[in-house]
Amino acid sequence: MATDPPRVVIDLEKLRHINCGLGRFSLHLAAELLQVAPGRFRPVFFLPAGAERHLPPSGYDRLDVAFWKKEGLARLVRPVARHLMPPADVALWHVTNQTSKYLPLDPRVPVVLTIHDLSFLHEAPREGREREIDRKLAAIRCKADRATAIVTDSEWVADDVRRHVPLGDRPVHVVPLGIAPPPAPAERRPACVPEGGFLLTVGNSLPHKNFHVLFDLLEQLPGERLVIAGKKATPYGQFLDREVARRGLGERVVLTGEVADGDRQWLYEHCEAFLFPSLTEGFGLPVLEAMQCGRPVFLSRSTSLPEIAGPHGFYFDSYAADAMAAVLRDGLRRFRADPAAGDRYRRHAAGFSWRATAEGYARVYEQVMRRK
Repeated sequence: MATDPPRVVIDLEKLRHINCGLGRFSLHLAAELLQVAPGRFRPVFFLPAGAERHLPPSGYDRLDVAFWKKEGLARLVRPVARHLMPPADVALWHVTNQTSKYLPLDPRVPVVLTIHDLSFLHEAPREGREREIDRKLAAIRCKADRATAIVTDSEWVADDVRRHVPLGDRPVHVVPLGIAPPPAPAERRPACVPEGGFLLTVGNSLPHKNFHVLFDLLEQLPGERLVIAGKKATPYGQFLDREVARRGLGERVVLTGEVADGDRQWLYEHCEAFLFPSLTEGFGLPVLEAMQCGRPVFLSRSTSLPEIAGPHGFYFDSYAADAMAAVLRDGLRRFRADPAAGDRYRRHAAGFSWRATAEGYARVYEQVMRRK
């Protein structure tokens, strides 16, 4: 006699912020889980109001996000409610990011917790941050205590979690992120980018992105220009603006602010090289987005980035201007002398698919449910 597949809740609350990183993760993961789930489990999407417009109309059950389901309240109700609960109607709950405020009310339901990064532990010291760091780390440790299994995006984050979060015998699974098909590029050069060649970096202006070292690099490269594409309305973005003015680089550095998908794709496709001197990354998706366009990538040899670019990246072992310039010149020379390089980069990026990500999560779900 056939039995219904187990019901698995997937927290997609971040679809309320569809254009942020966690919103995109939720969107791509949900779409591909619908493809791998049939015959294995029944997805139950935990959705904020209106998020269904981003998803197919069928193939899943729905559970609504509501403020009264937040863990802050559930923690108070659970000790009493647990004695009145009927048998659980879900087999597993996936908390899809470490900042989620939701856990199952029923303590019998196993939890898979995704921790994308612990970047806040590795940012530059700032007076008064100690209490904020302790609070964030305590919240993650609390969720990890509730989890049956942990998932990270990279081996580096998995090791970072093992160093800073007591796990006991909880397993840590690594499921790399995927890369979506590129959007159509804008039909013309973005208005904010002047004519001529340019180097590119992409990301919100946050201190760990380390963009300011690229100004030192630029001073070693007469005639080169740099485009920094991403949100700049931040304290670090204000610092970058001041540095550009102080160094007299106003004609050579463009901070675009947030850009549309088509403009960003145009920038990837037309840059001379993509630069990513970030100090800490849980995954580093912009590196793959640039490689997907066949562009050479120059990046930090730190945290997860060597896992992402592999042997196809050119790595900065020092942030000294002359050392970075030497890496860039040598890498561009090798790239230009190798007509097959761009195709190799594209094939490498294609190895990171959202279908593979969803399949990785499906296997984790099955392992956890078998352990019940």
